[in-house]
Amino acid sequence: MRLTTKGRFAVTAMIDLALRETHGPVTLAGISQRQKISLSYLEQLFGKLRRFNIVESTRGPGGGYTLARKSEEISVADIIVAVDEPLDATQCGGKGNCHSDEENHGRCMTHDLWTNLNAKMVEYLSSVSLRDLVQQQSGRGIVLQDLRPKKIKTESAKAEKPASAITAVKEAAPKRPLVNSVFNLAQQS
Repeated sequence: MRLTTKGRFAVTAMIDLALRETHGPVTLAGISQRQKISLSYLEQLFGKLRRFNIVESTRGPGGGYTLARKSEEISVADIIVAVDEPLDATQCGGKGNCHSDEENHGRCMTHDLWTNLNAKMVEYLSSVSLRDLVQQQSGRGIVLQDLRPKKIKTESAKAEKPASAITAVKEAAPKRPLVNSVFNLAQQS
């Protein structure tokens, strides 16, 4: 089986993200620090995960990554395939050309065994969702050290911001001319 650190790190990072995303976007620097994974490596992995519509990115202050779909809709197989991790135990990469000579028809004697193992691995990893892994971690009593207040991902939460408080602050502050404004410079000429 060729499941390397790429697939393992991607799954680990996704569990970390799913555990913490209720507080808003999760930074790769935070995941890197908690999981001891290189930040540059995470950037590569999350670029691929974003292209497969598994995560979404938010830029700017307070930015980071969130899940693009519900955690129960993301399987471990989705994550591994997204980061280009081959799920293949055959020596030939599933091509059936294990031997180059024609008398063995190109396939080794154990080709079907490894092909069947591949099918079982994909079947199993497709049956395990990210939510399953998050619940498993929560059951182990994982303590989240995320002190940010929880953010609600719905559009209605954005509309509930007290607009009157913002308006009151704007009205209370007297308008002063901007000294370095292009408009003021034009008026002075």
